[in-house]
Amino acid sequence: MGARSPQKLVAHTEDREKGLMRGPSVFAGILLSLASLSFSCASYAKSAEFLSGRPMGKIQSDSLREISGIAASRRNPGVLYVHNDSGEGARIYAIDEKAQLLGVYNIEGANQRDWEDIAVGPGPDPNQQYLYIGDIGDNGARYPEVIVYRVPEPKVDAGRPFPPMTIGPADAIRLVYPDGPRDAETLLVDPLTRDLYIISKRELLPKVYRAAYPQSTTQRTKLEQVAIMPFGSFPTGGDVSPDGRRVIVRGMFNAALWDRPAGAPLWHAFSAKPAAIPVADEPQGEAICFDSKGRGYFTISEGKHPCLYYFGPAEPNGPKQ
Repeated sequence: MGARSPQKLVAHTEDREKGLMRGPSVFAGILLSLASLSFSCASYAKSAEFLSGRPMGKIQSDSLREISGIAASRRNPGVLYVHNDSGEGARIYAIDEKAQLLGVYNIEGANQRDWEDIAVGPGPDPNQQYLYIGDIGDNGARYPEVIVYRVPEPKVDAGRPFPPMTIGPADAIRLVYPDGPRDAETLLVDPLTRDLYIISKRELLPKVYRAAYPQSTTQRTKLEQVAIMPFGSFPTGGDVSPDGRRVIVRGMFNAALWDRPAGAPLWHAFSAKPAAIPVADEPQGEAICFDSKGRGYFTISEGKHPCLYYFGPAEPNGPKQ
C-alpha cells in the first residue's frame, strides 16, 4: 500500500481510544488476553525463514529475576546485554550467547525507575556504538516524561568475565508524548538515521512514536506519533536489524517481523502486514533482539533462571534477505 502521512495514519483510531483505561485494571487484563489471541489467530503469513527456538543456556545469577530487555553487541562478538526492570539501581549485565554472566556495568548519571528495553546503535560519534536504555515503563500512565539513557558501548571479551565496572556518564534524553503519558516496553534505534522509536503497550492498537536525531540532552523533546501497529499484541520488546532493513516486535506469546521499504523511514514498515515468527514457550516473554549479523534472533523471559533461546536462519548458508 502507498505511504501515508503520520497524521492520516493515526487519525482513524482516536475515537476508539476514548474511554480506554491506560492503567492496570481487570479490563486491561482482559484486553491483553484478547489482543494476544487476536494476533495468534490472525491470518498473517508465517515466516519460514527461522528455525524453532534452540535453548542456549539458563541465566544462573539470582540478580537477574526481572529481565526486561536484551540487545546484541555491535562492538563485541558473542556478547549480549540484559537488564532488570526496576528495584536494583542503574546497571546492565553482559552475558555470552550461552547465558553465562560476564559482568556488570553500573551506569553513571542514570536512574532506574522502570527500565523496559535496551538497544545498540549509532549516536553522536560516528566511530562509536552506543547503548540506549529505555526508562519507559509507566503502568499507571502518570509520569510527565520518559527517559532514554545513552552511553558509549564498552569493550567486552565474550570469553573473559570481569568485575563490576562503571561506565558513563550517560546522556539523558527526556521525551514527552504528544497525547499524554502511556506505558511502553519497546525501544527501537534506527541504525540508518539514529532516530529513536517507542511503541506503546496498553492500547488495543499500539502507537509508534519517534524522536528524530539529533535528540536534545538538555531539554525535553516532544515525541511525534508516526504510525499505529497493525495488530494488537501488547508489545513487550523489539529490535531493528543492524543493517536497518528489518524490524521485530514481540508480545508475551507472539512475535512478528516487518521489512522496511527501500529508502523509506523506518515507521513505513508498519504500513504492511507482518510475518509471524516463532517464539518459545516462556513463562513471561519479555525481550527480543536480532543477533549481531541480523540473521537470527534471541528471546528471553522474566523469572528466576530464565532460558535464553536462539532462533537461527532456516538456511544458515543462504543469502541474507
